[in-house]
Amino acid sequence: MTASLLLDTGAFVALVDRSERRHADCVAALEQWSGPIVTTEAVLTETLYLVGASWEAQRVCLDFFLRGAFLMISSSRESLRRVASLMQKYRNLPMDFVDASLVALGEELSTDRVFTLDRRGFSVYRLHGKKPFRMMP
Repeated sequence: MTASLLLDTGAFVALVDRSERRHADCVAALEQWSGPIVTTEAVLTETLYLVGASWEAQRVCLDFFLRGAFLMISSSRESLRRVASLMQKYRNLPMDFVDASLVALGEELSTDRVFTLDRRGFSVYRLHGKKPFRMMP
């Protein structure tokens, strides 16, 4: 079974916004990935905010989910407890809710792969407090 790839906000924005400096890198990395791509509703919300009020840009983001290219995993009460614990642990970075939701999802799905432009955060975060993430692009 192929591991899932966690999708973070920065990479998502770069995918849909051709003017982003890392757009080509993100498109190329995504084209090489063949497994499932998963994320949280927090990532979608933050991405929609960052691409702006343009319906066209927001439609492009939503279409990734509507056509099944990305899968959104809902938070459970237990995953929210883990998010709170992670935010407390990494409060000096600080870790935001979006990143904590992805780390919790990575632990839940047993995947260490993350599609992110946030090298600073994801180079520090650890799955179950031990295992580092493998980042792309």
